[in-house]
Amino acid sequence: METQVQAGSGFRKMGVAAKIETTANLSTIVVALLILAVLFKAYLLPNMMHRVAAASAPAALGSSLDGRALGVNWKTNRHTLVLAISTICHYCKDSIPFYRTLGAKIANVKMVAVLPQTASEGEKYLAENGVRIDQIRQVAALNTVGVTATPTLLLVDGSGVVTHVWVGQLRPEQETEVLTALEKAGG
Repeated sequence: METQVQAGSGFRKMGVAAKIETTANLSTIVVALLILAVLFKAYLLPNMMHRVAAASAPAALGSSLDGRALGVNWKTNRHTLVLAISTICHYCKDSIPFYRTLGAKIANVKMVAVLPQTASEGEKYLAENGVRIDQIRQVAALNTVGVTATPTLLLVDGSGVVTHVWVGQLRPEQETEVLTALEKAGG
């Protein structure tokens, strides 16, 4: 079928072939836009996020967590143990029995969980796994608090200064080291 044009009115009757061609052109444009969006998300966005991560100083011994958007009043406690975890991290999941032990053994050290997931997701995750936590905080990216890997444990003093750092799933001797540091801190 051919496209017919009515003289003077500017009105076109489109044949089946013309409709198929128009639909194919629109579909091609939509697919091209989707591919561009995927490429942007896969290649450009991670590079931009990496630059933001590089700009955040890691939480090292002696560094301050004060002003890092956690909303924790460090002064109300002599020491705070920050658990930087993720609900989708298998090392965090494998460390749950140790976190349960921490919650049971320490009393005078406040425990704060920091997650990229929502506070309600974090609360549900920790409650389902029997981990006692005093506060749960969501941060958009853990690198904003100086954490580059999960799990990370930070022992922070009353002025917001990091006194101990443990990264990754801890070996038994490292777990003992954490418990000893917490006992000395008042746990």
